[in-house]
Amino acid sequence: MTDTATTPEADGSHAGADAPLDGVTVLDLTRLLPGPLAGMRLAALGAHVVKIEDKGAGDYAREMMLGDGEMPPGGFWRLLNRGKTVMRLDLKDDTDRATFLDWVARADILLEGFRPGVMARLGFDYASLARRRPSLVMASISGYGQQGPMSQAAGHDINYIGYAGVLDQLCDALDAPIVPNFQIGDLYGGGQAAVQAVLAALVSAQRTGRGRWLDISMTHEVFRSNIVPAVAMHRQGGTARAGGDLLNGGVPCYQVYRTRDNRFMAVGALELKFWQTLCDVLGRDEWKSRHWSLGQVVGGDDARALQAELAAVFASASQREWVERFAHADCCVTPVLRLEEAMVHPLFAQVRDALMP
Repeated sequence: MTDTATTPEADGSHAGADAPLDGVTVLDLTRLLPGPLAGMRLAALGAHVVKIEDKGAGDYAREMMLGDGEMPPGGFWRLLNRGKTVMRLDLKDDTDRATFLDWVARADILLEGFRPGVMARLGFDYASLARRRPSLVMASISGYGQQGPMSQAAGHDINYIGYAGVLDQLCDALDAPIVPNFQIGDLYGGGQAAVQAVLAALVSAQRTGRGRWLDISMTHEVFRSNIVPAVAMHRQGGTARAGGDLLNGGVPCYQVYRTRDNRFMAVGALELKFWQTLCDVLGRDEWKSRHWSLGQVVGGDDARALQAELAAVFASASQREWVERFAHADCCVTPVLRLEEAMVHPLFAQVRDALMP
């Protein structure tokens, strides 16, 4: 008898007959980013994902962010819909409606991102679909939920994270919100939240034979994850402003510092042992006791003064030089890479294909 060692799937892709979702069929009626991301994640886990687009323009993402001279569909659409079977149906046409219902009768999961009420107006509300497929799990992804005072309101990522109290926490040194090029509401409040919910519901459906309708509100999902600012709110009656708390720039040991070549280093030496190792690398033994865990006031005068001293030190050398100096030091000091640099970094060798359209 021999033992066979196995390793986890590093890239999150599980193609083949032994994939965890092999045999699961997903109907993806969504557009743009949140729903298509959820469908892509399910496809990577081995599900057969059928992306259904209308016979006109289809998914708006086809025409978005095209390069010069590039014909649609562009990289945005291709990245989000890899591994899917694409079908064009007019859900107002009787023949196409019948085709769609045939697919529903053998589907396990249905993803939709229309404005609340549209599926019902098409005659495809959950109760109707469940009569054809009682075990069907249907996830409806929307900005503000299927019910409530804002259910019919239009919105995008910046609106969702703005309402949820998240954008207010993504501030620059002047306490003004930035415009992040990472869509927190869409990606996590929508796509990842939907994946989590449908997989849990799928387990239940396979056990009981009964599916369910999932209301995935991107704004509510992001709101529920606003953990650290909520701690500050309960502790002091309001959220901490930029530079005033442990994780938003209020301590020198958890900060981003500019280097001589106008690049940046990320310092995450929150624990005392990491901070003291950082001090060893810099040859600054006198800084070892100036740490929040030893009584340094978060956001206080000493924290700000030491942050300025540390900024001057990092400004004395290039990012490459700092990477070399900290290469073998266990203290959570790392470069802030641009995406084009991350794409060729050995750390991402097994997953870089995920960002290749």
